[in-house]
Amino acid sequence: MRVLVTGTPGTGKTTATDALDTDLDVVHLNDVIRDEELYTERDAERDSLVADVDALVETYADRDDVLVESHLAHYLPDADAVVVLRCRPDVLEERLRARGDDEGADLAAVEREAEENSEAEALDVVLAEAVERHGEERVYEVDTTDRTPDDVATEIGAAIRGERDPSAGDVDFTEYLL
Repeated sequence: MRVLVTGTPGTGKTTATDALDTDLDVVHLNDVIRDEELYTERDAERDSLVADVDALVETYADRDDVLVESHLAHYLPDADAVVVLRCRPDVLEERLRARGDDEGADLAAVEREAEENSEAEALDVVLAEAVERHGEERVYEVDTTDRTPDDVATEIGAAIRGERDPSAGDVDFTEYLL
């Protein structure tokens, strides 16, 4: 089985998958990108790595019994289930700003990233990409806004076990664009 857990940065992917009780090999793709140098460059403005998606696909194309977690996970092929974590954009923006409270953080960059990601969340960007690549029948949305990591992990587990129906399109945050 191959499960992808994806979503806009700040939706709780890493925290929820760390809380998940599963026999699948959990891979935090962002760590792999950094540790195995699967990137093409460093984006100085955002202080982030630009992932080499082709190298990621090649690295994970034949992996089974794996759960891959990242805002890029939905780019990997042949998933049995794609869980898209969602969060109300205003809450997401607060979460991302709180991450930037670290000493020495570029506050302007943090603010820009928080705004960009909250807009992407309101526009369903990751969800649309996941549905386009994997089909509605494999995509499960989980709203993490008011849920604990354990609650989110329970929902991910239910999707893995086939105990819930696919739910692409159930979460709607477009009112935040108005």
